[in-house]
Amino acid sequence: MYVSQLSHFQFCLLGFILLQLISPCQAEDKQVAPQLATARPRIALALGGGGSRGAAHIGVLKVLEQEGVPIDCIAGTSIGSIIGGLYAAGVPLERIKELAGDKSIFRAYNTVPIWLRVAIVPFTMLPRIVGIHPYVGLYRGKKFATFINHVVPEERRNIENTKIPFRAVATDLLTGEPYSINSGPIGTALQASAAIPWLRKPVLLNGKLLCDGVLAANLPVQQARDLGADVVICVDIDGVITTEQPEQFRHIKFMENRTASLLMSRMDVQSVKDADLVLHPDVGDVGVLSTKQSDINKAIAAGEQSARDAMPRIRQLLEMHDMQAAKGSPKVR
Repeated sequence: MYVSQLSHFQFCLLGFILLQLISPCQAEDKQVAPQLATARPRIALALGGGGSRGAAHIGVLKVLEQEGVPIDCIAGTSIGSIIGGLYAAGVPLERIKELAGDKSIFRAYNTVPIWLRVAIVPFTMLPRIVGIHPYVGLYRGKKFATFINHVVPEERRNIENTKIPFRAVATDLLTGEPYSINSGPIGTALQASAAIPWLRKPVLLNGKLLCDGVLAANLPVQQARDLGADVVICVDIDGVITTEQPEQFRHIKFMENRTASLLMSRMDVQSVKDADLVLHPDVGDVGVLSTKQSDINKAIAAGEQSARDAMPRIRQLLEMHDMQAAKGSPKVR
């Protein structure tokens, strides 16, 4: 009995000594953890809208991956939300490139050719004669949402479960304000963020009536900042505005591109100023609604080139942030 009690006492004493030895290590770990957490800035991507030009986002992501630039969060508008949402949900970049290259994304987005939809508009107006008034738009978009949910891994199909924190940015038609979708099925979120007015019906979600985010926040820099980012890298796929000749405006594609570029570049002025770094791929020749393989490849290549050109500035920006964090000074953009 005495031996048993002695052994128990010795065991407790040994445990006490071990705790004393371990405790300083734990305390040291707690002190080191915050330093590790702030060892580098939190980096966000703000991926802008611009239709088929958004294939450039694939090229940008490819280079950032190759160069080892960490991406901590993503905010995307319209095509930026589609590419960014798939990537944030863990879909491999090569798979996203495949979906763009074989036109799967475009077929899911426009399930029936636009010319055919326009041709049957008179028939779609018949319900209104009997007092039924659906939301305005040629496409509903539910098949597109289903397509997205099918592509995304099952465990990542809600925005709150994405591998990388993500926000899909849409426009609330009821207020005219941008709306960041931060929960629920990712397919529905991307459907709403890319619902071009007149072409696609708006999406009723969380008491909001949502359409394409291009109308309110084409470059979602503030939404990326709201995710806790220290550094926001913005990818602007607006066409560069240059002086053109009257003869150019006899071509439908040129008129389409020019109109989109003028509208979006004017809307994006403040967002461009608010970003820490703006990448501007040369996609002015790519049609906003193009499904040509050559245009998709051109946009991807433009995104790659833009990101490679920006790498020295990206590394400089991260180094500057580290120096400022070490000095405890506020970030200077």
